[in-house]
Amino acid sequence: MARLNLILLAAVLISALAAVSTNHRARKLVTEYEREQQRMRALEIEWGQLQLEQSTWATHARIEQIAREKLGMRPPKAGQIVATEP
Repeated sequence: MARLNLILLAAVLISALAAVSTNHRARKLVTEYEREQQRMRALEIEWGQLQLEQSTWATHARIEQIAREKLGMRPPKAGQIVATEP
């Protein structure tokens, strides 16, 4: 009978330790999940800002201004345009 009690006590202790360990791991995973969710939101905000910045840098008026000022480009005159057919 004493042997059975020791076996049952060991089984209860092992079960309790497994429950505590599982609970701790679950809490760690929830914390990590929430941290990654927050990181995802921050990256989405940064992505939106980068898209806005890209659209600002790529406007036709800005590109034309840079072409005129820095590269000295001008629209071709009517006599300089040659149309070709395929």
